[in-house]
Amino acid sequence: MILRGPESAGFDALVDAGVVVVCGPGGVGKTTMAASIAARAAATRPVRVLVLTVDPARRLATVLGLEGLGDRETPVPADAFATTLPPGDAPAASVTVSPIGTLHAAMIDTKASWDDLVARHAPDAETRDRVLANPLYRNLTERFTASHDYVAMERLFEARRAGGYDLVVVDTPPSRNALDVLDAPDRMRTFFASRLLRALTTGSRGGLAALASRPIVEVARRILGVRFLDDVTEFFALLRTMEDGFVARASEVSAMLRAPDARFVVVTTLEEPALGDATRLAGELRGRGYPLAAIVANRVLPTHLTPESLTAASAALSSRPGESDPVARAALASVVAAARDAATLADAHRVALTALRAHAPLTLETPLLTRD
Repeated sequence: MILRGPESAGFDALVDAGVVVVCGPGGVGKTTMAASIAARAAATRPVRVLVLTVDPARRLATVLGLEGLGDRETPVPADAFATTLPPGDAPAASVTVSPIGTLHAAMIDTKASWDDLVARHAPDAETRDRVLANPLYRNLTERFTASHDYVAMERLFEARRAGGYDLVVVDTPPSRNALDVLDAPDRMRTFFASRLLRALTTGSRGGLAALASRPIVEVARRILGVRFLDDVTEFFALLRTMEDGFVARASEVSAMLRAPDARFVVVTTLEEPALGDATRLAGELRGRGYPLAAIVANRVLPTHLTPESLTAASAALSSRPGESDPVARAALASVVAAARDAATLADAHRVALTALRAHAPLTLETPLLTRD
C-alpha cells in the first residue's frame, strides 16, 4: 500500500490494533483497503490476521488473489501478498518481502453462522434441533438479508476471542448498511426486551394462544394457515430459551467494538457523493461512540500534479508556436484542455482534503495509480 501525507506514519496505529472495521461508501476501494491493511499487518508483524467480509459482493477473494472464499477461514498464500510497493508518490521497482505473520480470509455464510450460533446458545440438543428444523427460522436465515447483520458481528467477536487471531480486519457493506451491521448487537438486546416478544411467548394465557379466538387471528389462519401460526409461536418460544446467551453476547460484542484496541477506518474518494457520504458516516460513528481512528482518501492525484504546476503546464503548452499540421494542433489542444481539467481537479482535491481533516484524528492519502 502506498501512503502519503505528514501523518502517514500513523498507519502503524491501525495495524497494531485488535479489530479494524473498514467502512465507507460503495465503489471507493473499501475492500481493497481492508485487504491492504490486513496484508500489511501480516507482512510486517509476527501476528495472525483474519480479514473478514460481510459484503455479499464477494470482492475480497478477487482482491487477495483467491479462487474462492467461503464461511471458513482460508489461508492466503504468503507469495500472494509478499510483493509490496515502497512508500512514495509513484511506484518504483517492487520490493519483495517475506511475510513474518499469517493471513487468513473468510466471507460470512449467514445460514451456517446462524446454525453455529443456535448450537452455541441452545440450552440443550432437543431445543437446538427444533430451532434448526423450524420453517420460520430457515426462511429468516436463508432469505432475509437483515439476519446477516447480527451474525456478522457475532462472527467477528468469535474470531477475535476464540479464533486465535491477533488482528481481525472487517470489510463492511456500503455506508448505511454498515451502520445496520454495527448497530445489530444493540438491536438484538432491544428485541429481547421488547413487549412484543414477551407478549408472544408468555404461555397459554398470553401470546398467540390467547389471541386464537380473536377475528384478526381467524383471518390470519385462513390466509396463512394454521401451520404457519404454529411455526411462528414455536419459533419465538424457542428463541426465548436462548435469551440470556444472546443478550450477554450482544453486550460483549458492543463492548468489543468500543474497546481501546478497536479502530474504525472510513474510506472515501474526494468526489461527491462519496465525500459527503463518508463525512456523514464519520459523524454517525462518533455519535454512536465508535472509535474513529482514520479517514483514508483514496485515488488522490499524485503530489507533483498541483493546481499551480498543471496551470503552468497548460499555459506553456498554449504559448507554443502554432502547428501547421491540423492533427497536431488538435492533439495539442486536447492536451491543454486535459491539463486545465486536471488543475481544476487538483484544486478540488486540495479543498476536500483540508475539509476532511476536521472529521478524524488521522487522515491518510493513497494516490491514484495507473494500475491495480
